[in-house]
This record gives sequence, C-alpha cells and structure tokens, in this order.
Amino acid sequence: MPAQFETLRKALPENGLFAGMNWRFSPDPFPLSRKFHKKLEALGQRLLLFQRGCDEIYRRSHKGTLPAWIKDYLDAGKPETLLAAARSRPVQNDLPRIIRPDLLLLPDGKMALTEIDSVPGGIGLTGWLAQTYQAVDPAWNIVGGADGMLDGFASLFPEGADILMSRESADYRPEMEWLSGQLNARSASGAFRVAEVESYAPGGRAAYRFFELFDLPNIPTAQKLLDAVAKGSFNINAPMKPWLEEKMWLALFWSAPLRDVWERSLRASHRAALEGIIPYGWIVDPSPIPHYAVLPRLNAHSWDEVAGYSQAERQLVLKRSGFSEDAWGSRSVSVGHDLPQQEWAAAIQSAIRAFPEHPYVVQEFRNAEVIKHPVFNDDTGAIESMEGKVRLCPYYFVEVDGRTVKLAGVLATITPADKKVIHGMRDAIIAPCHVID
Repeated sequence: MPAQFETLRKALPENGLFAGMNWRFSPDPFPLSRKFHKKLEALGQRLLLFQRGCDEIYRRSHKGTLPAWIKDYLDAGKPETLLAAARSRPVQNDLPRIIRPDLLLLPDGKMALTEIDSVPGGIGLTGWLAQTYQAVDPAWNIVGGADGMLDGFASLFPEGADILMSRESADYRPEMEWLSGQLNARSASGAFRVAEVESYAPGGRAAYRFFELFDLPNIPTAQKLLDAVAKGSFNINAPMKPWLEEKMWLALFWSAPLRDVWERSLRASHRAALEGIIPYGWIVDPSPIPHYAVLPRLNAHSWDEVAGYSQAERQLVLKRSGFSEDAWGSRSVSVGHDLPQQEWAAAIQSAIRAFPEHPYVVQEFRNAEVIKHPVFNDDTGAIESMEGKVRLCPYYFVEVDGRTVKLAGVLATITPADKKVIHGMRDAIIAPCHVID
C-alpha cells in the first residue's frame, strides 16, 4: 500500500477519534481558493453578531419590547428550571465561544448555511487531521495550521477546563480525550480533563459543555449545575441557553415583522452577506392565517396545502428545530422532492402534530455542487477519484474580549454524489482544508 495511506492510518490514536465511526481517507486536503478562504474568515464575525442579535431579540421579547410570540416559539417544550437559570442575570450576556456552521458548497463558489452548531463535534478530529496532514506535507497551507484548533480551544480557557460529557455524547469522547491530551502535553499543569457530567460537582474550574440540554433529565447533577449557573459561580461555555440552539433562527432571520430589528442588529454589509447564504425558511406553525394571506414564497394558505405539493413544488427540506435527540445529524431531515408524495405529506403532518413543543422548520433546498476529489481505496490503498458533494464546517473561536473571532480550521465532509443528505458516514471522505493560489 502507498506509504501515505499507511501513514494516515497508523497516525490514528489507539482509541480512535469517534466510537464506532469510520471514514475514507484522501491523499489531499480539500482545496479552498484564497477568495473563498477570505469569505470564510469574514463569516465568523458575522455569525457572532447574528448570535448576539438572536440573544437580544429573545431577551427583548421577554421584557415586552418585542412581541411575545418570539419567546413563545423558543421556550415551548423546555423545562422552566432550565429557562430560569439561562435567563438569570449572571449569564445574560454570555454567548457560545465556539461557532461552527454547516455550509454546503454550491456552484460558482457560493455556499448555503443550513445550521449553526454551538456544541459541535469534530473539534479533536479537525485538530488531528490538521496536525497529521501538515506533517505529511509541510508545503500544504492547512487552514489554521497544524495547531490552530488546539490554540483556539486553549484560548477559551487560559487556566484549563473540565470538558463535560454525558453518556448521550459518549461517541465523541475519544476525540475530546485526544484534544485534552494534546493540550496537556504542551503544559506540565495538566489543566484539561474530560469528565462525566452525570457525577460532576461544579467548583472553581471553568467547564466546556459537551452535552445537549435536552439530555438534562438524564443527568443526576443537572439541578446543581443550573443552580450554580444562576448564582454566577459556574463558568461554563457554551452557555446553557436553549433558545440559541434552535434552527428556527434561520427562519426568523427572514421574518417580515423582525426585518427592522435585524437591520438594527446587523450592519448592512453583514446582513446582505447572510441573506446570500441563508436559505429562506419557515417555522411549521399550523395556526390559522387570515383568509387573504398566504405563507410567503410558498403561496399556500396552510401547511396542509404544502403537504399536498407536487414533487416539482417541494424543493424543500424539513427538519426539527432543536431541543431533541432527533434535531442533530440527519435524524429528522426530510428532503421534499426526494420523497414519494405520501411520505412527504406524512412528514409535514408529523411536524404539525409536534407543534408547539417540538417545532420543525422548512428551508428552501439548495443543490450542492458535484466535485471530484481523490480518495484511497480502503482495500488496496490505490488512489481513485470520487464524485461527491461537500459540507464545510469551519470552526470559529471567540476570544476573551468577546469581539475577536478567529478561524482555526475547516473540516470537509465529501459524500458520494448520489446521497441527498450530506453528513459523516462510512462512505464519506473526511479531510482538512487547505488554501491554494
């Protein structure tokens, strides 16, 4: 087998990086033009301002200076104990300090933002890929460099941190143990450690939250964590603000009643850039609308009508908004034109029934560009070419000042071209990105 293939495989940590997950190796990082790389660098600041705007809109809705329907959407289905702690004064200005969007690569150098993950997996994986590929060929201009992900994570916690993981997130434990091991190897203090949140007692140390808020009922220490958050004695990031983890913000960005609010929250250039990459979206709210009105752009008077759309009309993607084990990965995703009409109608009816406790969103479908990228044959190690579609996951770290955002690395997932949903899978290539002239 080619030496490079063996080098990549042998470089994997003994315990792997994901429990039960495999992927295909490529001999090359995924290439990004300098122009595209600059777009990604600028996007980090825009997403920080977007998330700050989301948080402000939510808090203003609670104060009564914006309509109550906003908070009603975002609070539905969430326990009051969590919401009370999340709205407490000590954390009112806290925002996620790791921002990772999911970006589909479109033709002509365009992209579509389909999700923003505040508690993302892949931090250790992307760091390992950057280190490993940079060592294979130092001439590659890996985004963030070999240590960008390590430096980014370390910058969040100058004194170290406990990385809190739940049993539900255990598949990601190997990559976070690799990350903490790498960080501790750079310092004799051993300041980072992976801890089980189910038995964790908050103390004086900072913590990184690597568990989902919907999982709190399964965590015996949940109330202690929430009490410590409300008292301001527990420094944890991402903040335990469930409203910031709803996909519906990408639909609310297009909401006509909020247009003036977004215009005040975002500079015109930032707003225009986000409008260029966020697909138009809707919250699946079955409430009756006036007889003279229609759902914007859908030209339908109800979601029952959308359920009956023809294949040509349903260039749409349906997914759960958040606060559910079905809201991450591709578990709740239905691609309208890829389903028989009966299955699409059933998916819409299921979303209608789930409202308001577990709201769904619909986004306009964006067709990813089909590219070719080299890949190693898993059996022979020979280099082949695979046609695929690309999801880019840039990792942005917000520095202590709360204003400076740095792009530390970009993970590329390339799935076979016939797959409708782009996510990590056994047949996918996973690789770091590098900048080319």
